[in-house]
Amino acid sequence: MDESRLFIPLNIGNIEIKNRIGMAGVSRFRADDQHVPTDLMKEYYCQRASVPGTLLITEPNLISKRNVGLRNAPGLFTREQTAAWKTIVEVHMRASYIFAQLCVLKHEILGKEATIIRGPGTISLDTDLPTTKAMSIEEIKDTVQDFVRAAKNAAEAGFDGVELLGATGDLIDAFTQEDTNQRNDEYGGSVENRSRFLHEVMKAVAHAIGIKRVGLCLSSGSTSQDIRLKKNAALQFTDVIKRADDLKIAYIHLTEPRIAESNGIRDNEWLDFACTAFRGPILIQGGYNSKLAKNLVDGRHPDKDIVVMLGRYFTSNPDLVFRIQHDLEFTPYSQQDLFATKSFKGYTDYAFSKEYLGSLNILTQLLC
Repeated sequence: MDESRLFIPLNIGNIEIKNRIGMAGVSRFRADDQHVPTDLMKEYYCQRASVPGTLLITEPNLISKRNVGLRNAPGLFTREQTAAWKTIVEVHMRASYIFAQLCVLKHEILGKEATIIRGPGTISLDTDLPTTKAMSIEEIKDTVQDFVRAAKNAAEAGFDGVELLGATGDLIDAFTQEDTNQRNDEYGGSVENRSRFLHEVMKAVAHAIGIKRVGLCLSSGSTSQDIRLKKNAALQFTDVIKRADDLKIAYIHLTEPRIAESNGIRDNEWLDFACTAFRGPILIQGGYNSKLAKNLVDGRHPDKDIVVMLGRYFTSNPDLVFRIQHDLEFTPYSQQDLFATKSFKGYTDYAFSKEYLGSLNILTQLLC
C-alpha cells in the first residue's frame, strides 16, 4: 500500500475526501441537444467515482439560456437539467464527492443564427474571433444572478458544491485579465476593479449556498480566447487569490502551465506563491503523472493541503486513483474522442484494470 500523503484524508469545505487525487473538469459534449445530462453521463461519472472518497469536478455547466454556444455541454439553468443531474448525484457517486463547475462563455445566442461575443470590452486580439461587445453594468449584474440561480440548482441537485470557472479565457477570466479588460469604469482600469466581477460572483454564490461549498478555478498561464499573460499578471492573481482567501472559500483550483521538469521535479514559482497567499486547500492541475504528483505533495509542499487534479487521464482511466496508489500504468486517452458528441466511444468504454477488478472480487468474497 502506498504511504504517500496523496492517500491521507483531507477536509475541503463541508466534506472529507479520502485521497488527494481528484478529477478535473474536462468538456465531453455528451449532454443532449437541450443541454440536459443523460444516462450515458450518469454511467461515466459513476465509473470515475469507483474509489470511494474521491473528489470529482464536473465538466463546465452553462448557467443561462442566452449562453448555450457550447454544443451538447450540460447546463444548470432549467428544471429539467437540474432533475437530470439529481439522478446522477443522488447515488452520491458511490460514496465519493462531486462539485459542479459553472461557467459563462463569451458567446451570447440571440436567435437560431445570430450570435455575438460579449465581454468586458470591445477589444479582440485574436483574428479568429469577432470583436467583443462590451457588457453593460446591468448585464454584468444579471450575469452574477445567473451564477446564483445555477448554484442554487446545483445545491438542489445534491452537488457537494460548485466550482466557478475563472480560467481558459471565459467570461470571468476575461474580466480579470488586463488584455481583455480595458474598461474605465468600476469593473476595469485597475487591478482591484478587474477583480470586482469575480469577487461579486463569489460573494453572491456563497450567500446563496454557503461559503464552504464554493471553489474557484484559475489559470496562471492561459493564452486561449484572446488571453495574453502579462509579466505583471502576478499582481492581478495576487489580488484575486487574496480576495478568495479573505472570503474563506472551500478551495482554489489552479490550472498551471506545463512547466518543464527535471528528474520528476517541477520548479514553479507561481505555485509557490499561491501556496503562501491562500491558506486553504489548493487543487493543482497541469499534466501531472504519479511521480510528479507524489513529489508535489510529499516533497515540495509537505505542509500544504494540496490535491492533485488530473483531467484527460481520468477520462481514459475510470480507476485512476487505484492505478496511482498501486503504481499501475495509465491507459492512453484518445484526443479525437474527447470531442465526440453524444457517443459512448472514448467515454464509457475504457476498461478498469484487472487489478482493480480483482480487488472487488476479493472484497465480495470477504463480505459473503
